[in-house]
Amino acid sequence: MKPEESTWSPQPRTDRPGQPEPPAQLRRIFGLFRPYRGRLAIVGLLVGASSLVSVASPFLLREILDTAIPQGRTGLLSLLALGMIATSVVNGVFGVLQTLISTTVGQRVMHDLRTGVYAQLQRMPLAFFTRTRTGEVQSRIANDIGGMQATVTSTATSLVSNLTAVVATVVAMVALDWRLTAVSLLLLPLFVWISRLVGQERKKITTDRQRQMATMAATVTESLSVSGILLGRTMGRADSLTKSFADESERLVDLEVRANLAGRWRMSTIGIVMAAMPAVIYWAAGIALGAGGTVVSIGTLVAFVSLQQGLFRPAVSLLATGVQIQTSLALFQRIFEYLDLPVDITETEHPVGIEKVRGEVRFDGVDFSYDEKGGQSTLKGIELTVPAGGSLAVVGPTGSGKSTLSYLVPRLYDVTGGRVLLDGVDVRDLAFDTLSRAVGVVSQETYLFHASVAENLRFARPEATDEEIQKAARAAQIHDHITSLPDGYDTLVGERGYRFSGGEKQRLAIARTILRDPPVLILDEATSALDTRTEHAVQEAIDALSRGRTTITIAHRLSTVRDADQIVVLDAGRVVEQGTHDELLQQDGRYAALVRRDSLPGHTDEELAPVAP
Repeated sequence: MKPEESTWSPQPRTDRPGQPEPPAQLRRIFGLFRPYRGRLAIVGLLVGASSLVSVASPFLLREILDTAIPQGRTGLLSLLALGMIATSVVNGVFGVLQTLISTTVGQRVMHDLRTGVYAQLQRMPLAFFTRTRTGEVQSRIANDIGGMQATVTSTATSLVSNLTAVVATVVAMVALDWRLTAVSLLLLPLFVWISRLVGQERKKITTDRQRQMATMAATVTESLSVSGILLGRTMGRADSLTKSFADESERLVDLEVRANLAGRWRMSTIGIVMAAMPAVIYWAAGIALGAGGTVVSIGTLVAFVSLQQGLFRPAVSLLATGVQIQTSLALFQRIFEYLDLPVDITETEHPVGIEKVRGEVRFDGVDFSYDEKGGQSTLKGIELTVPAGGSLAVVGPTGSGKSTLSYLVPRLYDVTGGRVLLDGVDVRDLAFDTLSRAVGVVSQETYLFHASVAENLRFARPEATDEEIQKAARAAQIHDHITSLPDGYDTLVGERGYRFSGGEKQRLAIARTILRDPPVLILDEATSALDTRTEHAVQEAIDALSRGRTTITIAHRLSTVRDADQIVVLDAGRVVEQGTHDELLQQDGRYAALVRRDSLPGHTDEELAPVAP
């Protein structure tokens, strides 16, 4: 019984109900930058220096208007003017340096996130991928992490820069005139409150938008693959698929518009009010003068308005940064969901490494269930031993647990009861490197990368020489065909190997496994989808591959397993018969019935149903 496929969406961990609170998320986000705190400290120094230099310009301007020009002091005027130019130059240099460093840090954080998610997914059990759409996984890595680029590359610097600029500017404004400063800052709490509302609104919309983008990515991945195109065209569903995609895209359009307009009017109101503040300052100074208050010099007033206008940009930017951080929390939350997925299949604290694996495989009271809640078992009480160099064939009706049994040896799944032993060591105690070197798998569904033939073969052993690759291809009886191609071993195999026939792809997979040279070989219905002539050619390659190796063969076609040292018949997850081909025929039980049906012309796999002994 195989796990039922469904669209999967990660859920919160059961031991931690609900989603993490924003402060916890923020601490975790800040933790991403911890390895680069030295560089960030340099950015902070540059930002602080830039802010101090920036606030010097208004004071220089005040001296020009109140002293140098009225008193005709051209020497002082020249120095002050050169000082204003120098501040601009220094600020420009500091800006370039801080952008360089902060962008480098941000991209390193992006790299860490992408690599972390990819590495986490590589550790996930096979069950995760049987119930997760490929497009959903791709969207997390591409869209979600890509959507955080602006946040991780510029937000931290922008936050520090604008905060420093605001503080320095406010201090300078107080130094010029505290009363005008109080008037300027009256509405600041209101602005902060408005920006928080906008941030919360955009965060919700961003979550919906990223989910919709993941759905679209999954649709594209499935329908625009070679298999998807073939299915859509042969079923006449191209127009239907296009309409379905258009509907998904239409929903994304609505979310994008809402995301861009969310809080736009409120943020525009803040901008309008802050842009109008110079008029308020002039009005307040005029009213104070008319009422007989303290006279503010023209230089002080112009310098103050210049500072106040300088405050406008970082203040609005600071509020916008707060909104962006709240919005980005939705993206970080989706990434953290993947990083927090429990990894069921892990190495033990002290894994066992075997230098030279002999290849004895033993199933010791093995139970297995795909249902994590302890539902119906797929395998029950399996007791089998395959000596090193021996061969075991597993047959039985569809859904009897044959493939599942083979998955347990390379730990694609872990047993839920009993043990699977390799050379007397529980496979759960073996180092991953030892297990991957020891067990090779050739399945019915051969996967080839969109790369050259040589690159696909060398995937098994990157350090393999051209001579070793060709030797493996000869053993798999595919060398002559490869050399007949115009580009030989440099020929691109195409998406999922569609430039090659089923038999050719299987022989490439066999050559890849020969190159790997594992002492234990799993053949999971490796020839069941091939015609008789192609099966014969592939079977010869498999025979060459199996020599001297422990071989476990899962088969529907019984003609491929007659010479196995032992054959077991599975039914409903239990071993119901066991012996050699001749011994099982003499028993005249289920295996004998399967052989008789296998020999009937035009039989199908579905006919290999349970048979009464």
